[in-house]
Amino acid sequence: MTKVDCVCAVGAQLGEGPLWSAPEQAVWFVDIKGRQVHRFDTRGSALSSWAAPEEVGFVVKATGGRFVAGMKSGLHSFDPTNGKFTLITRVDSDRPRNRLNDGYVDGAGRLWFGSMDNDESQPTGSLYRFDQRGLRRCDENYVITNGPTTSPDGRTLYHVDTLERIIYAFDLNDGDLSNRREFARIEKPGAYPDGPAIDADGCVWIGLFGGWGVQRFSPQGELLQTIEMPVANCTKVAFGGNDLRTMYITTAWKGLSKEQLATQPLAGGLFATRVGTPGVAPNEVRYDG
Repeated sequence: MTKVDCVCAVGAQLGEGPLWSAPEQAVWFVDIKGRQVHRFDTRGSALSSWAAPEEVGFVVKATGGRFVAGMKSGLHSFDPTNGKFTLITRVDSDRPRNRLNDGYVDGAGRLWFGSMDNDESQPTGSLYRFDQRGLRRCDENYVITNGPTTSPDGRTLYHVDTLERIIYAFDLNDGDLSNRREFARIEKPGAYPDGPAIDADGCVWIGLFGGWGVQRFSPQGELLQTIEMPVANCTKVAFGGNDLRTMYITTAWKGLSKEQLATQPLAGGLFATRVGTPGVAPNEVRYDG
């Protein structure tokens, strides 16, 4: 079995969106339901936290040392020096039950993210692109969206329909999507695909919510590897360290009973393990504002 360690027992209700910051040697991540942005310093194991005014689905880096956060109401800039969130643009204002969930920046500096029904019951969620041209809805009719991520060559975008347990692939050409098809389907009983991440070989890593681990799929959609975890709800991975071969994994205690929590005391923690193939360094959002 692969050795997996809990490096930060933060106890996030819904930990998500790990983001490696090489200059800081730190992992940024969020607790969506706890309305927190966290930063874990891997050099000294110190945790810094900022309260968010709304449920916060992700934070990503932007040019000029800025951050962009996906909130319930839309995209906001986030300044960790003062903890201030400032609205950039509203998203799904006509769908008040929705919130933003997961985000990713491609090699061209475009931000891709999803919205979803906060009650996890209605197909009101969409896949969005945000760049210098503005905000565009690119796909819709999702209950719970997760991802996206893109292949290392930038020609394929992967996006997750969590409740249908399907990972989709799209052709990506200059920010436009086409040819949606099923890339892989999660077959493990009780497991739902959560956030995806890409490694240098073009393999897709998927967090398994309710699945006690993470899985790695080849570029052809073949299941190659499963890393087992000591907690049931694994949400997403990020690659860090100087060689991008330390995998950080966010988890959640959301949905667990008191009895289940008693047997999973580290649920909601940030975990780490070493992997053979490095990841791909994260990109920064390019936008005027």
